[in-house]
Amino acid sequence: MPEAGGVPEAEPAAEEPPADELPARDPGTRRWLFADQLGPHFLDTADQPVLLVESLAALRRSRVHRRKAHLVLSALRHRAAELGGRAELVRAGTYAEALARAGVGAPDPVSVCDPTSWGARRLVRRLDGVRVLASRGFVVSEPQFARWARGRGGRRLLMEDFYRDVRRHHGLLLDARGGPVGGRWNYDEDNREPPPRRERLAVADPWWPQEDEIDAGVREDLDRVEREHGPVFAGDDGPRRFAATRAEALTALEHFLAARLDAFGPHEDAMLAADPWMAHSMLSAPLNLGLLDPLEVARRAEQVGRARVAHLPSLEGFVRQVVGWRSWVWHLHWHLGEDHVRSNALGAREPLPDWFERLDPHSAVGANCLAHVLRSVRQEGWTHHVPRLVVLGGWALQRGYDPAALAEWFRRSFVDGYEWVMTTNVVGISQHADGGASATKPYTTGGAYVDRMSDFCRGCRYDPAVRVGERACPYTAGYWAFLHRHRERLAANPRMVQPLRGLDRLPDLEPLLQQEARRGAAPP
Repeated sequence: MPEAGGVPEAEPAAEEPPADELPARDPGTRRWLFADQLGPHFLDTADQPVLLVESLAALRRSRVHRRKAHLVLSALRHRAAELGGRAELVRAGTYAEALARAGVGAPDPVSVCDPTSWGARRLVRRLDGVRVLASRGFVVSEPQFARWARGRGGRRLLMEDFYRDVRRHHGLLLDARGGPVGGRWNYDEDNREPPPRRERLAVADPWWPQEDEIDAGVREDLDRVEREHGPVFAGDDGPRRFAATRAEALTALEHFLAARLDAFGPHEDAMLAADPWMAHSMLSAPLNLGLLDPLEVARRAEQVGRARVAHLPSLEGFVRQVVGWRSWVWHLHWHLGEDHVRSNALGAREPLPDWFERLDPHSAVGANCLAHVLRSVRQEGWTHHVPRLVVLGGWALQRGYDPAALAEWFRRSFVDGYEWVMTTNVVGISQHADGGASATKPYTTGGAYVDRMSDFCRGCRYDPAVRVGERACPYTAGYWAFLHRHRERLAANPRMVQPLRGLDRLPDLEPLLQQEARRGAAPP
């Protein structure tokens, strides 16, 4: 579990039983719930006693976003309040100390669903009196994914194939003959429209939760931690934006499906400076806290979509995010192993610069797109997937930031950031550090794409069409410098043939490379 539950320090690897040997249920024990296992599907009975552990000391081990710390602690304390006398909330410095206080041992064991990080999985296996169950909260189990991967017979593991098999397995968005509703599995091509020529989408605002006395208590505790220990958190404080209870999460889901789903698809990849939320669901944080089960979310979306004939590309795009991409990232995290985070196929070694690490969007950063996205992360601890992949990830890839350090930065800086999400999504997909195990090509682009898919370039000091000179867009120039730096490695990739041909046609490649070498790690 992340910070507020107490992240265990790195420990020697322990022998782990195969995932398919772990029991699925243990209704006769107290259930130890990590702070990302807070939904009812992590319990085996309606009256099962529960142990919850909170560690404010763990917050000092890594500088997480203030809003993330608030959300996780709020969710943990709200769950304890909901369960009442069935739950024991223990505040302690370490998990071992908490379990000792709770009287956990051989006569009185606890059971726990397999946690979501490698370190936590090692921890629960070495603690006395803990029975480890198979993981929950994803649309297929780890043994199922392993069998699917073996069944590929050496063929490349592709998210699209996995997603289609998940839909077949669960009967999601299928017609009477078992084919995809509408005749197509994937409507991604219909969901790539640029933003409209206005400041905001014509769509209802997201549903926002109302803070209560539990949130006030969390804020007081976080303020006290900072008074006593100095700057501990990154980012700004502010009203809680994301669901911290099961009831809130269900309300947020229903509001999205009723008022925002149809608008979601067409501009799914678009960005507007004055509209950070666009038509996105805002459900990644409650999903990653375990407040919602992804299969229930997908089934409810299908039910609502069929009842009112929702815009099919939007409906399919949302279901693909929830049961396709999310489960794909989860399973690759375990399938590729603990060393995956240390992958570095492109030899990227640059440390994250201080202005990036500190989420500083101010005068030092002149590129509108990067300044805006850093500001959004600083203020909210969130942006949607395209600013993450294209603006933040693209900048880091072009500059050769260390991929493991970048994944850790994403984990700490985003309210929905967890090891399993960020390792695959950042190290594998965004930074191409695993050489293609997670994605078929590097995800980076020049300023023209940012200009087409956003309004960020209006009034920017840089011109996305300019490669060299004072107005040279750092994304445009950085794109060509990246291709030149890695052209030998990328030449064998069929998806990179056309971009590399474009590199050979540049008349100003040499001055461009000299310019980018001078720019170095300085903010754009």
